[in-house]
Amino acid sequence: MNDVRQLEEKRFAEEVGIVFEQTGLPRMAGRIFGWLLISDPPHQSTDQLAEALMASKGSISTMTRLLIQISLIERLSLPGVRHDYFRLRPDAWKHMIRRGLEDEIKMVRQLAEHGLELLTDKTALTRKWLEEMRDTYAFFEREFPVLLEHWEQEQAKHHPQLVPKEGGKQ
Repeated sequence: MNDVRQLEEKRFAEEVGIVFEQTGLPRMAGRIFGWLLISDPPHQSTDQLAEALMASKGSISTMTRLLIQISLIERLSLPGVRHDYFRLRPDAWKHMIRRGLEDEIKMVRQLAEHGLELLTDKTALTRKWLEEMRDTYAFFEREFPVLLEHWEQEQAKHHPQLVPKEGGKQ
């Protein structure tokens, strides 16, 4: 592979790391996730990740455990190979969306409810913004799971090979 291409791939992994960091996750976890998005083969060992990302094996180990815990990657064993590999989970996007949006929607709704508790004796005009905020996020909280279900149905129709089998494994 040429040097320019390698540099572009490393920059991409770094960009994903920055996005992860902006959402509250460690940058290194994002760099690993980003690398797994573009790596060939799609499964990578700890040594391969450490070399590609210029990171310590300890950091790779810690961050792959985190990514497994939040259901974005999975550990893979290959017959006859003594070490494990990591790859993206087939349903990683669903977990990523759920982790970010569902939690944020719930937190904002709860925040609005708390604010309204402080304004129980205030006028309707004073309460208006927080009521709209609460109602908007309560709506999103109710409807978001339905939207995800529709998305999963679309995935099953158009990309049946990407739909996880029972137990979450392919």
